[in-house]
Amino acid sequence: MQLMLISQGRIEPCNNLEAIPEGAFAWLDSARSEPAEAWRSLAERLTGKAIHDSHVRDACNAQHPSSFDNTADYEVIIFRGLLPSTGTHENESSMGMGPDGNYNYGPENACPFVINTAPACFILFERMVVTVRSDEAPQTEQVRKRLLSNAAKPPTCPEDLVQRVLNAMVDRYLELRLPLSQRLARWQKDLLDPSKPFHDWRTMLDQRVELHKLQQLCEEQRDAVAEWLDNQHDALSDAMNVRINDLLNHIERVLNHTESLERTAESAVQLHFSATAHRTNEIMRTLTIINAVFLPLTFIAGVFGMNFRIMPLLNWRDGFWMTMLFMLLLAASLVIYFKAKRYFAAKGATATV
Repeated sequence: MQLMLISQGRIEPCNNLEAIPEGAFAWLDSARSEPAEAWRSLAERLTGKAIHDSHVRDACNAQHPSSFDNTADYEVIIFRGLLPSTGTHENESSMGMGPDGNYNYGPENACPFVINTAPACFILFERMVVTVRSDEAPQTEQVRKRLLSNAAKPPTCPEDLVQRVLNAMVDRYLELRLPLSQRLARWQKDLLDPSKPFHDWRTMLDQRVELHKLQQLCEEQRDAVAEWLDNQHDALSDAMNVRINDLLNHIERVLNHTESLERTAESAVQLHFSATAHRTNEIMRTLTIINAVFLPLTFIAGVFGMNFRIMPLLNWRDGFWMTMLFMLLLAASLVIYFKAKRYFAAKGATATV
């Protein structure tokens, strides 16, 4: 648990704060594994406001969806952010986020890109922000380190701080667009490759489940931020309204891209079955033509293969060669006829009946 005081363009740790000075606000950051009574009692002492038991339970609930709630004394925003374990879980060496802060995606098409999230709870008082998040929360850590190192301008109000953390969390979702698009592009290519059968059906179906889960997450996030904006619209400055609207636009971009990926996956499956049906039709047409050419030849061979003692042409000296010539001419005539009817259409052309 860390307590920071933000005032006059400065931010500094202040673990022994007795009261929040005028013109300043405090940020109390706590992990969900820490005792809830510790951050609750400190927040209530500094603000003089009581936190409802239901909101404390919501903050400690690791399965809580994104949502917004408010009371006369404070507001509660719960927003699910990506965990470092998000990614392709092929094995420990290719799982989740690497030491450089980028996601490891693992072998191509080995397993689905898993979306792992955890909620971060923001309790906004007039002059204090309480954040309760998972032990692994890279976005919150990133914002705090930037502020403490003076790499970013300190926030001017609690809403500004919450918007920055939420923006960092949404940016992580925006980073998912490239690996998800590449994965589906590989599947689409494999589905349409006639040289090898496609075997990743289970993985692809699992990926569609993950995409649907991401879509639901984005919808919940959008609703939570929209409710917060509607509740605070008149109290926020024009600049803050613009920045929160920009945050909503980022969530919409992730949502739209997720819906586009779902449509792409569905289209790839439909294209695969269409291509399979087309290849099957091509094979059946080839076999049908072969049968059509050899059927009359088989009939002639069958007639002359009958075991009758007296048959026309059996004693004819040139009967064999004349019959072979006739069969050859018949086969050539059928092939020419089929070519004229475009049954031997070039690849990609449409045959006529």
